[in-house]
Amino acid sequence: MRTIGRIKGFLAYVILAGLIVASLPVPTHAVRIKDIATIEGVRDNILIGYGLVVGLNGTGDKAGTTFTIQALVSMLSKMGVFLDPTTVKVKNVAAVIVTAKLPPFVKAGARIDVVVSSLGDATSLNGGTLLLTPLRGPDQQVYAVAQGPISVGGFVGGDATKVQKNHPTVGSIGGGALVEKEVDHGFANLEHVTLLLRNQDYTTATRVAQAINARLGQETTAITVDAGTVRFQVPERYLGRVTNLMGVVELLDVEVDTPARVVVNERTGTIVMGHQVRISDVAVSHGNLTIRVQKRFKVSQPLPFGPEGSATVIVPEEEISVSEENDKLTVLREGATIGGVVRGLNDIGVSPRDLVSILQAIKAAGALQGELEII
Repeated sequence: MRTIGRIKGFLAYVILAGLIVASLPVPTHAVRIKDIATIEGVRDNILIGYGLVVGLNGTGDKAGTTFTIQALVSMLSKMGVFLDPTTVKVKNVAAVIVTAKLPPFVKAGARIDVVVSSLGDATSLNGGTLLLTPLRGPDQQVYAVAQGPISVGGFVGGDATKVQKNHPTVGSIGGGALVEKEVDHGFANLEHVTLLLRNQDYTTATRVAQAINARLGQETTAITVDAGTVRFQVPERYLGRVTNLMGVVELLDVEVDTPARVVVNERTGTIVMGHQVRISDVAVSHGNLTIRVQKRFKVSQPLPFGPEGSATVIVPEEEISVSEENDKLTVLREGATIGGVVRGLNDIGVSPRDLVSILQAIKAAGALQGELEII
């Protein structure tokens, strides 16, 4: 009897615990701060340079591309080879623009990827090698130098009929640039850290500040500057160790809030709706009118051994048919979520392109409680 009583008590406890858990609110999805924000001043730097690609199999620039000839003659003159520019052929050489991104914390001696793009009228960079090219920043300082064989991933073939795959006038060199100078931004000595939200939102910015204050306690106070900026002071024990501080801050979880927005791409018929979209009471009717015109030609042949001058006669016949789909009226109730909107419009049998017009009409009627953005 005691065993049975214990079993009943245990089952009652399990049922009560299950009811308590079921009654608790379901937590919303949270994301890390590192996924929704960046640090002010910590960014890539753009580099650019002008160079020459050699070793092409007759797919380089044409003879009329003067800047390629000038660059080639200038380079050879620095090597002690002096030529008459009018005698130089550049069909195996192409002038290119080399671009790269310099990461914020990269050090001298590291390697970065570069993209090589044809500047003249070369037909392909396949099989070419980029010669030593200085890469400069906006301040005209050289931060890296690039050189190496180009990977194109495409080709152009054929004489009378051209066959092309991918884009052969643009290639890349993995690790093709050697960093010569690093950018000093003084990150380790910061006294204030400013976070920039990728998607500006007042609610999300406030939650980020609250999460930082809850984690660091009395050591600092994070404030919301605007919808996209959160600033806080570096605690005393983290001075000179801002990297360690950001390792703690960027892992904090924050519930992201998004505005009610419907994005429509009329060119492709693509529609994306956020889960916050709501609508007021509205009735939607949808129907299509189809007019089909068919034209036939009947041929009248003359009889054998008919009268002289008889000829074949072509008689056109035209048939017009009109059909209209039965209109369906669907009522979308107030407060309906995106799921209800989609189900209601699917009941009408609308296509994505029809849905674009319907959403515009709902917005014009003042029933769409959100932003309608057409791109």
